[in-house]
Amino acid sequence: MKHTSLQIIRDEHASLAAMLQSMRMLVERGPADNAENFFDVMRAMLFYIDEFPERLHHPKESNLLFPRVAKSSSHVMGTVDRLERDHMHSEKSVRDVQHLLLSWELLGESRRQTFTDAFKQYVDAYLEHMRLEEEVILPEAEKVLTDADWKELDAAFEKNCDPLTGKYPPDPAYDRLFTRIVMRAPAPIGLGE
Repeated sequence: MKHTSLQIIRDEHASLAAMLQSMRMLVERGPADNAENFFDVMRAMLFYIDEFPERLHHPKESNLLFPRVAKSSSHVMGTVDRLERDHMHSEKSVRDVQHLLLSWELLGESRRQTFTDAFKQYVDAYLEHMRLEEEVILPEAEKVLTDADWKELDAAFEKNCDPLTGKYPPDPAYDRLFTRIVMRAPAPIGLGE
């Protein structure tokens, strides 16, 4: 049986991983001679992470997926605890990175390394977080969740409609944000250089 929530989670992870990779490429290149575009697109991408994964994706995992899996499979409780701790700190983490980016932009090169170090740590932690979900939690969910569990999970995740997965049109409220990201960010997420 195909569970749409599993595909949505994987699609959202894939689009977020692509976003993080694009951001990593941007940071490695640095602002060069177009600082305004560099900082603008980085701010937009960090804002996207704060708006979509933090507010739509993580709460559904924490409130619906993780408790059901942990209840049926106590041997994954350590992983669930770690993922929950990640979720509890992830909103603060993205905002800390946003603040460090702003300090680099406004206060100059002396703040670049602090941002770069924190950003690298943030991306590495995020990618590890998604790896644990996909390699431990999702396979376990496929083994132990009931049809009723899947029905509720599918209904909840089907409401996400993250346009960066390429499967949904942007909500008009976010149209400017997504246009900015797609037009200015480098591949694999955008059309910029």
